[in-house]
Amino acid sequence: MPDAAPPTDAHDAASPAPALGDRGLFPTLELVAYLNHAAISPFSKPVADALRQVVADYSRQGLHALFPWLDKREQLRAQLATLIGARAPSSVGLTTNTSHGITSVALCFPWRAGDRVVLFTGEFPANVTPWQRAAELFQLEVEFLPLAPYLAADGQGLQQLEDALRRRPARLVAVSAVQFQTGLRMPLAAMARICHERGAELFVDAIQGCGAVPFDVEADAIDYFTAGGHKWLMGPEGTGFLYVRPERARALVPRTASWISHEEPFQFLFEGAGHLRYDRAIKQDARFVEGAAGNTLGLAGLGAAVSLLSRLGVDAIFEHTQGYLDALERALRGRGFSSLRAPQPAARSAILSVRPPAPHTAVSLQQRLVAAGISCTTPDGLLRFAPHWPNNAARELPRVLAALDEALESR
Repeated sequence: MPDAAPPTDAHDAASPAPALGDRGLFPTLELVAYLNHAAISPFSKPVADALRQVVADYSRQGLHALFPWLDKREQLRAQLATLIGARAPSSVGLTTNTSHGITSVALCFPWRAGDRVVLFTGEFPANVTPWQRAAELFQLEVEFLPLAPYLAADGQGLQQLEDALRRRPARLVAVSAVQFQTGLRMPLAAMARICHERGAELFVDAIQGCGAVPFDVEADAIDYFTAGGHKWLMGPEGTGFLYVRPERARALVPRTASWISHEEPFQFLFEGAGHLRYDRAIKQDARFVEGAAGNTLGLAGLGAAVSLLSRLGVDAIFEHTQGYLDALERALRGRGFSSLRAPQPAARSAILSVRPPAPHTAVSLQQRLVAAGISCTTPDGLLRFAPHWPNNAARELPRVLAALDEALESR
């Protein structure tokens, strides 16, 4: 491949180090309190710098700018593997979003007609539609289980899953690590154990947790794990990744493969005549889903964002958000809100969803809060708050609550 100058490190020495509760790396963020990381995260300075660097490099060098950024892409793959507890970077494929990861497995799983897939009611549609499409294409059966039993501390949800798999075997169970409406964190390790004991595999949509909730895919024996880059990973839209347990990857049927899915896909372009072949093996790991030209711009930004998360540590980020949400939840309960946050700490995430007291609605309160510079959202009629590592409870909550009190006093 042609030589080119390496891209400069987007996290240069002049940038302040990331610190919990410090917005110093978000100098242009205008909102008083950004509590909407479960939707889209704002760009930090290192992310914006990385995007500008790619633009500058491509503007100067065209094709020759690509190859150093491909090296950066491999660094990102390794960072993501470390972030989720995967030993082999090759078990991580870079995708364009969560749906890309889900659809790739839904289409490439070695289905047999009559196989069953177990899903959950209340899931975000991204983790439902691809399985429904696969069911139509491959003549599968789909069963939905309720999520409500997982709110109980006595294992009702796990018993429900075990009973369902004992009653009728399934090939795959698909679940979100964190539920987008309520922030309920699912017991993935226990679910994986039950699935494997009953001959099923576990697919996890982790977009509502990855980056703010600790995960260990190998310790928990998760088979498939995917996330998009624009929420808790704090990168650009159009980025994400898919982890596939190595032994599962070898069984997948590469129905979505493209030319970059082959081993040594670039050889014929840069090593002279005689290397153009169509019989090169398809990669037998998660990388085969990457297809053709990647999102160099977005992945550079995601790399900068993941570097910040790695420096802070996801465990520390999780504890930081719990302190914020503990204080916010107490204050909201005192104002008559009903909290949907799980009572047991192990089932909590970085999301707090509440129901407002009558006669107020989540939509009307959210509109007043946004007008006051506080960003939150309203999934399925709930008022949802989602802080991350830059949020500071001592600085932000007095203004959040003052704006909320004003909204509650106004009809």
